[in-house]
Amino acid sequence: MKAKYLFPYSSRYLGIGLILVHIPIKLLWDHFYPNGYDQHISSSGSTGFLFSAPHLFFIGTTLMVLVGLFLVAFSRERVEDEQIIQLRLDSLRWAIYLNYAILLFSLIFTYGNDSNHILMLNIWLPLLFFILRFQWVIYRLNRSARSNDSDTRL
Repeated sequence: MKAKYLFPYSSRYLGIGLILVHIPIKLLWDHFYPNGYDQHISSSGSTGFLFSAPHLFFIGTTLMVLVGLFLVAFSRERVEDEQIIQLRLDSLRWAIYLNYAILLFSLIFTYGNDSNHILMLNIWLPLLFFILRFQWVIYRLNRSARSNDSDTRL
């Protein structure tokens, strides 16, 4: 993954902000509409809810989380060298492996509406796996560099 295709480092903060703004909005929505789509369908009496409030809310919040995760995942690090690029590619590969393993397992052992929920989760889960794996590997790398640095001082 070439560094020239990455977002600037500061866009990471915009992504974190979008994710954090999503949380209270979603909690308030779930408080006022605990049944989500089902409540709107039963009150309107029809199933055509493409431009209904719950569907537009779902699209808006999903886009907020997706854009936020995308910005966090694909923004540069402070120091973007060959090792970071390799770690980024490894993390992306492991995120895709893990995501598809979970997806295959869950599609085999679920039925009905649960399958739809799993597919909706599959929209943002690979990005989340990638971010978690990449940040964990960088944390371990920094920790080992600090311990090696302290060993050389003795």
